[in-house]
Amino acid sequence: MLSPIEVIDTPMTESSAEQAEREIRAPRLSKIVARHFFSNRLAVLGLILSVTLITLAIVGPFVAPYDPIEQHDSGLSEVGAPFPPNAQFLLGTDLLGRDVESRLIYASRISLVIGILANGLAILIGVVVGALAGYAGRVVETVLMRFTDVMMAFPLVLLLIALAVILQPSFTTIIVVIAVGGWTGTARLVRGQVLSLKERDFILAAHVVGASRWDILRRHILPHLMPQIITWYTLGIAPTILTESALSYLGVGVQPPQPSWGNMISEGQVVMGYAPWLILVPSAALILTVVAFNLVGDGLRDALFASGRRV
Repeated sequence: MLSPIEVIDTPMTESSAEQAEREIRAPRLSKIVARHFFSNRLAVLGLILSVTLITLAIVGPFVAPYDPIEQHDSGLSEVGAPFPPNAQFLLGTDLLGRDVESRLIYASRISLVIGILANGLAILIGVVVGALAGYAGRVVETVLMRFTDVMMAFPLVLLLIALAVILQPSFTTIIVVIAVGGWTGTARLVRGQVLSLKERDFILAAHVVGASRWDILRRHILPHLMPQIITWYTLGIAPTILTESALSYLGVGVQPPQPSWGNMISEGQVVMGYAPWLILVPSAALILTVVAFNLVGDGLRDALFASGRRV
């Protein structure tokens, strides 16, 4: 790497600086990280489970045996009386005679979509706030980080419940509410990374050749942070799904009769003594999903750490 004095004495165009940085990054991203990730058996298991869950959610309407809100009187039980798993209803029925298997599959679609979109929006907000705070200057940094501190001071669950009630529960509301409550950690992490990166030699080189502050942030700093951002995003999906399930469990998330793992658990707890499958099945699905995405996130983090990056 060039020192600041060597950067001044050495002619370098912006394109050559980008090319040098790309040559340094490419082998790490394409070879070392992938090799370390796929050598981690738990990470590969998590990836397989995650892909399977996402695939099931995508094809859910084609594989679900029944409509998730259809009430059945199959002769096995009356509508309103749950029936245990059997040949017709593999995971049994709920209190209203609805097929638990179908509701579980449709609930996975909702939980995964909310987890992916809400977490993505939270990461986007956090990256923008953190990058501006770390690079725009002292005044902007002070304002943005004090606002971040204020947001972090509120109890997250109470803040989300209040926002959900005020805005009225809906699919879009849940995504926005979770994103509003979940961006602060990413903002602080990104700010710290930007403060460190802007003192690096390749950033000084870009300054010397006349690149604007916006171009440096967009073309040098943010691309350099992409591996960490991807890892933070992957690690954030599981907590986001848990948050959505908690809100639905409390009645301010996905509203019945639309199925969600959270409201399925809430409905099943009242008959847990004689119909335990109503709470065990969605709980098992939630645990499996959270573990799968956490294994992928941990694997990515460990692979980046092994490649010389810090997450």
